Amino acid sequence: MNVSPSNTSSEAKTMPVSSKIIASTRKLADFHGGIHPQEMKSLSNQTAISQAAIPPKLVLPLQQHIGKASSVIVEVGQQVLKGEKLADADGLISVALHAPTSGLIESISEQAIAHPSGQSDLCITLIPDNKDQWCSLEPCVDYLQLSASDIQARVRDAGIAGMGGAGFPTNVKLLPPKHNKIETLILNAAECEPYITSDDRLIRERADEVIAGMQIVASVLQPTECLIGIEDNKPEAISALREAIKGTNVEVCVIPTKYPSGGEKQLIKVLTNKEVPSGKIPADIGIVCQNVGTVTAIYRAIRFGEPLISRITTLTGLQVQQRGNVEVLLGTPINWLLSQYGYQPTKKERLIMGGPMMGFTLHHADTPIVKTSNCILAPNETELALAPPAQACIRCGLCADACPAELLPQQLYWFSRAQEYEKAEHHNLFDCIECGACSFVCPSSIPLVQYYRHAKGEIKHQRADQQKSDQARVRFEARQQ
Repeated sequence: MNVSPSNTSSEAKTMPVSSKIIASTRKLADFHGGIHPQEMKSLSNQTAISQAAIPPKLVLPLQQHIGKASSVIVEVGQQVLKGEKLADADGLISVALHAPTSGLIESISEQAIAHPSGQSDLCITLIPDNKDQWCSLEPCVDYLQLSASDIQARVRDAGIAGMGGAGFPTNVKLLPPKHNKIETLILNAAECEPYITSDDRLIRERADEVIAGMQIVASVLQPTECLIGIEDNKPEAISALREAIKGTNVEVCVIPTKYPSGGEKQLIKVLTNKEVPSGKIPADIGIVCQNVGTVTAIYRAIRFGEPLISRITTLTGLQVQQRGNVEVLLGTPINWLLSQYGYQPTKKERLIMGGPMMGFTLHHADTPIVKTSNCILAPNETELALAPPAQACIRCGLCADACPAELLPQQLYWFSRAQEYEKAEHHNLFDCIECGACSFVCPSSIPLVQYYRHAKGEIKHQRADQQKSDQARVRFEARQQ
């Protein structure tokens, strides 16, 4: 049947509440390092979430998540409906891709994507017909009637990936590890990055959907306790959450504002005083973290059968006249979106996807919005000045003091710069969360995180080349035999 899903959260209040969650009282801990950059959140958190219009075209990259790109299942010239699957998940660590609106598949070609390098990748271009006609959906009023495997399958089919920035396929996080029971489910509502307020506004306006989505996740993982971590600079969101959890045993934990408390491992440390070992994931110590936007997408996927086709994105920076948060269709070109909200480009145009700490400068203004696009920042020169030229490292140690992962940023810098990647790995390069705290405090203005990102990319590239070489050798030996 054709379903036109409701945009209100009133039905979330009627969703069944799992009785498996047990409340807990909590003494908060602290993580090493951290910084206190200027928040700048008042620029965009004062107005309600608006709805962006349908753009003239949508560009949908197949790689909007960690893992393998999705596999195309449509053809050029094909007419598709809103919510129809365009590309299927390719393997376990992959997610599906759906049509954000109804229209015509114009092309499947290489186009610029949201990436620090400005590289291009395979994308599906959809020309909307402005009918916005939904395909057939499968809503479910009572998620308790679904098995855990049914919920996992629906989340996978809905194409949901982590919306907090990492983009890890969500259905994988709903697969409880066989060797460890999940004791704690954590909802990450910290949103510690400066400027970004998409989660804040989402909680204020749709707290019922957030909690309903959290309960669905809890019904799959069966945790002993369920916690929400939120920074104390969001009083309205805290009040909304406390109102929404009435009748449940979810605990709202208000934590001190410190960047990067929204980092997964840092939030786990603050709430549970447990540390995720190097090279491990939270599930290895019985913890699963989910982002606010992610659980809301899970709720809508289960309750209404909606795939992930839009997301709430913060539009901010002094170059944007109508700053705020907007629900925008995936694939919307950023330059077109900003033009609808009073963006005034200058000769030295600079657009940042993400916040000033972990975001990256866009090489192309027509880059599309993707599943991980939580913010588009358009600052002017006085608001967010360009970094001065890097100077020599003076070995002051401030970077090590600020590092929340307790690494040695100075050593990682030397190894990365000298292309001694094996030594960088031995110093736990891949434990770096690229939060930018080290670069922020560096008196020599060294872009430390850029060196780490480059080193990680080179190591991954070398591993991929080695794997291809090994596969070729095995094929050759088998042929010879």
